[in-house]
Amino acid sequence: MTTVLALLIGIIAGLRAMTAPAAVAWAAHLDWFDVSGTPLAFMGYRWTPWIFTALALIELVTDQLPNTPSRKVPMQFGARILMGALAGGTVGAAGGSLAGGLLAGTLGAIAGTLGGAAARGKLAAALRRDTPVALIEDAVAIGGALLIVAAVP
Repeated sequence: MTTVLALLIGIIAGLRAMTAPAAVAWAAHLDWFDVSGTPLAFMGYRWTPWIFTALALIELVTDQLPNTPSRKVPMQFGARILMGALAGGTVGAAGGSLAGGLLAGTLGAIAGTLGGAAARGKLAAALRRDTPVALIEDAVAIGGALLIVAAVP
């Protein structure tokens, strides 16, 4: 179950890179699950959720800008993979499988990046507008992240 949740939070990172670690950091900080005593204990520290939340809010704004590069360019893609691995690893660590969570989060981020880009492109083309699709993607990422971290044992 934990590996599936790590994969899913990785998919969220593929949609919005900073939303996944923000949600996981808040869940760890609020003791929804325990990562103390693991290499990712810092995810539950006092300032970690605030830092990731600020980064997530910045990402939500910059995603709406017309000159924002594609999520598939190396810098953007790499950030999504790293954040997927971090968020997935944290979920995995809470379930006793840090390595499994890292791998699942990484694979989820790759799938979420490619699948999210394809879905957004098709929906935006059908609607002939990108902004409504971007806002829907924001809502899916935020809502999905909350549901996933609430399900972590």
